Amino acid sequence: MEKNRQVFLETLLRGSGARSWPLVSLRQIHSDLIHRVDHVPEVPVAGDGLLTDNPAILLAVHTADCLPVILVDRKHRAVGVFHAGWRGTAKRIVEKGVGEMRRWFKADPRDVLAAIGPGIHGCCYQVGEEVRDKFHSQFAYAEKLFRITKESDAVRERYPLLFLTARAPGHAELPKQILLDLVEANRQQLVDAGVPQRNICASELCTSCRTDLLFSHRAEKGVTGRMMAVVGIRQGK
Repeated sequence: MEKNRQVFLETLLRGSGARSWPLVSLRQIHSDLIHRVDHVPEVPVAGDGLLTDNPAILLAVHTADCLPVILVDRKHRAVGVFHAGWRGTAKRIVEKGVGEMRRWFKADPRDVLAAIGPGIHGCCYQVGEEVRDKFHSQFAYAEKLFRITKESDAVRERYPLLFLTARAPGHAELPKQILLDLVEANRQQLVDAGVPQRNICASELCTSCRTDLLFSHRAEKGVTGRMMAVVGIRQGK
């Protein structure tokens, strides 16, 4: 991981024309804590969001199913990057991120560009009822973020008589799957914060589906690497 990071930074530095472009990252804790930074801290701060208007540093978050979200205000030359898992999303981290850009940099949400990077999608992101209840308590639009399906069972489908019970309608019900669309949840937060739909771009890649290309903590049962989402302000431009 460190070797890959070094190669990336060296390549980026050659293309930028800058003498140095240090990277600032976080000790991520699945929170809604956002830090404005203008230099490289001696020790990584705890939180899940970073903001800067300093072109001398890069900002980064690491993901392997959670969403990386990048915000850019070209007018005021300010950027932000956020780590949005279900906990951070339930705490409205990207919505708060837009608010923090307004507070620190006078950013107008209508000028903000947003990129939602690869993460686990609604096709694969199974969650528990407690997560669904949490979202329903926070968001009026929560219903459209979830899809309920029944778990597939090839044996039941092929030999249904083996599973006959006395319960109406005559068969034991399969367990339900609750699937969360984390991408749509964060897209909706950005829109609610004032970012136009046309300014929001979301990757179609699902980390759980594409372990040939991406890292997925869930699909690979925790034995995996991390991806890095990086944003910075080109110096002298």
